[in-house]
Amino acid sequence: MTDTFRPTLLLSMPQLQDPNFARSVVLLCDFMPEGAFGIILNRPTDMPATSMVHLEPGIGDGNDLPLCMGGPVEPDRGWILTADRPDEPEYRTIVDGLYLSTSPSVLRRVLETRPAPRARVLAGYAGWGPGQLDDELAQSAWLMADVDLDLVFDVDASVMWETAIRRLGADPGALHTSHGVH
Repeated sequence: MTDTFRPTLLLSMPQLQDPNFARSVVLLCDFMPEGAFGIILNRPTDMPATSMVHLEPGIGDGNDLPLCMGGPVEPDRGWILTADRPDEPEYRTIVDGLYLSTSPSVLRRVLETRPAPRARVLAGYAGWGPGQLDDELAQSAWLMADVDLDLVFDVDASVMWETAIRRLGADPGALHTSHGVH
């Protein structure tokens, strides 16, 4: 799979025991022999990103975009997912219409835009060592789905996992813990 990798969504299955990933939707950005990198999309905090982010000068009258937990690795590291292509070179295209950046100027624009733009501000990321995600996929710990921009930006985090599972044609309530092919 790593030879033909393209960004995808990972949807956790019940047998994934790590509480960081229970009912999670992960945007898998990189999947290489050295490991994998992704961002959890459906873990908002109850804090607005404007109150958690430290920029100089500070954000004056920002929007109410929540800070989301992107994963358990490096929770003090920030990421911005946006539907608008950034004006400066500090970004990466994940798929058309979905851009990842760590740029302070992109962060400022996202947090000062009213109403809030189609964007997510995230802290931390999900990382896997060499072969780790391969093993989890072989154990059917994840379902894979195409990156759907309205799921990423427009579906409320509280129903994102269930919505993504249903879009695959499955009933989330029918998923159960087991090994093997589902």
